[in-house]
Amino acid sequence: MPDTVTFKIKRQDSESSKSYWETFVIPYIPNSNVISCLMDIQANPENSKGEQVTPVVWECNCLEEVCGSCTMVINGKVRQSCSALVDQLEKPITLEPMSKFPVVRDLAVDRSRMFAALKKVKAWVTADGYHDLGPGDRLPPNHQEVAYKLSECMTCGCCVEACPQYNLENNFVGAAAISQSRLFNMHPTAKNIADERLDTLMQEGGIADCGNAQNCVEACPKSIPLTESIAEMGRQVSGKLWRNIFKA
Repeated sequence: MPDTVTFKIKRQDSESSKSYWETFVIPYIPNSNVISCLMDIQANPENSKGEQVTPVVWECNCLEEVCGSCTMVINGKVRQSCSALVDQLEKPITLEPMSKFPVVRDLAVDRSRMFAALKKVKAWVTADGYHDLGPGDRLPPNHQEVAYKLSECMTCGCCVEACPQYNLENNFVGAAAISQSRLFNMHPTAKNIADERLDTLMQEGGIADCGNAQNCVEACPKSIPLTESIAEMGRQVSGKLWRNIFKA
């Protein structure tokens, strides 16, 4: 077994500064993940040249691939660093921030655009008050199975990082927001404003901006059927477009 593990980390000191690569060599610990290695580097931020440097900055929370905050590009592939085990990675291990979001510092990025997209498509259950609305609609098992899978989205950013249509220069909402539109258009209460979501997806940055590369579904760590969601929302948007035409 190796005595050490080498990490090549793409660093950036501020939002406006240039990026650079820095190498760290740390003791090897069996069964460790990338996050635990970053913690070791943080505890003793000494690079491979023996220089004391500022600790590497990254984000993490749940450490069980649920929150999505520790997403980064590991050995060229976007994934969660909490579930990336060192023993299963090619060495040296390279860590980079996601390229589709502004870098805050080092491996931490600003994913506000993804959350803004969820607001744009109104990905929530509407309510007209806090009074008792009584029991909800009974949902058949096949409906529950589809909705539960869609609800696993953690807005991690893997789908949009892999998407060639999503970049810093456009306003495409991305596969996650489109899939969440499908989820809430299925909901017994949230579907009350389904037409508003469809109108939003008909605008610039909506579903027409999807190039059907299908990278998103391959990159999704939760195996959410994103391409099915895009197809379904395309069907719903087309129906809404024809209704708008004949209504006019």
